[in-house]
Amino acid sequence: MANNRLIKDARKLLHQTLRKAFSFLPKSGKFAVYRSFVECNPEPNERLILKIAETQEELEACFALLHDAYVGSGFMKPDPSGMRVTLYHALPTTTTLCAKYDGQVVGTLSLIRESALGFPLQKIFDLTDVRKHEGNIAEVSALAVHRKFRKTGGSILFPLMKFMYEYCTTFFDTRHLVIAVNPYHIEMYESLLFFKRLTATPVDNYDFVNGAPAVGAWLDLKFAPEIMKKHYASKPPQRNLYAYFTQVKLANIKLPERRYYTTNDPVLTPELLDHFFNKRTHGFANLSEREKVLLHTIYDIVEYIPVLPPLTTRSLDVHVRRHERYSMKCPGQVTVEIVNDGQENIDIDVVEVSLEGFQARALKPIPMQVTLKATVWLGKTEVSHLQVEAVRDIGKGFYGFHLGQADAIWRTFVNAIYSGTTHRDLNEPSRFVADIKLA
Repeated sequence: MANNRLIKDARKLLHQTLRKAFSFLPKSGKFAVYRSFVECNPEPNERLILKIAETQEELEACFALLHDAYVGSGFMKPDPSGMRVTLYHALPTTTTLCAKYDGQVVGTLSLIRESALGFPLQKIFDLTDVRKHEGNIAEVSALAVHRKFRKTGGSILFPLMKFMYEYCTTFFDTRHLVIAVNPYHIEMYESLLFFKRLTATPVDNYDFVNGAPAVGAWLDLKFAPEIMKKHYASKPPQRNLYAYFTQVKLANIKLPERRYYTTNDPVLTPELLDHFFNKRTHGFANLSEREKVLLHTIYDIVEYIPVLPPLTTRSLDVHVRRHERYSMKCPGQVTVEIVNDGQENIDIDVVEVSLEGFQARALKPIPMQVTLKATVWLGKTEVSHLQVEAVRDIGKGFYGFHLGQADAIWRTFVNAIYSGTTHRDLNEPSRFVADIKLA
């Protein structure tokens, strides 16, 4: 027994000594050490599956894993539900990713796209410099890995990060990632993934994680591959994060099926909202009037009303912009007639839709108050042909278009967007056709 204690004390002393010596290394030296520990298996065990969490069981397992990790790290006090569930998890623009090993959730993280609530870290960090660049922002939050996989060389963490990268760059229409992490972990994100700090010094007290200190950081995914290539391209496959993120295809990743070019995957049915925010937790009980109004503008179909927090007379004084359940990026073209020079096709990306019109970003100026022909690819096999008129120059290349005539494909798509409750509904839009009201 005494020998065991001596061995344990010796190991502890060695660990403290090495950690102290490591702290004296210059930043470039420390970062090189971190990168030397990378172990990204390009062929993970087939028992590992990466997918979006969409069932009650998957979401409960993710929130429970997160709860235990946060309580263990002092980032929250134990909750009677045994879960960590925040209001951001109630938003359809938040997607929770999970790693399952033999059917058990062993890793999770949430991607929070911007909404009327903003981002959790906005309460303490300024995102002005990030917003100077084009592209959508998502906060990486609620990261947890099961304790039995925390010392296995990133066997869960790296596939989960790979899934996050692929989902953001191909499905979530995201260019910028922002994070708020404990100062103890920030150098890992800086050295391995090349995040840049939002501020030079940590924030001492971050309420979102029980008053723990936090450092904010930002990664521009547009330039990340180039930086990764510089530092990783010459390394062997097990150490090459550049190839792992940009070239390797993991069969373990199960991306959601999409009929249309939407860019988010809402999963919360009325029953799931009620389960997580009314029954298992009191997430809806203490919301502000503004937060209540926001939820009602998002979930503005009759099935959700009974499970949402009731509005009061004070809610009438709160004004928030209507927030869509679905985001989208549908490529298209507008044909402009040019006098004595034929036609010009101008590429557009449609980002908001209605039965009367749409909002789109154009790569070139669009003539105003002129009848134009537009072709919009709503999905791989769903093409809509429209007569449109640009009626509003919103700025930064965005225009508001009015539809003179919409075809059946457009009307089916719009009605599915407005009537569907989860991302799976869009794969069967025909069930909404009977409800279509012609413009």
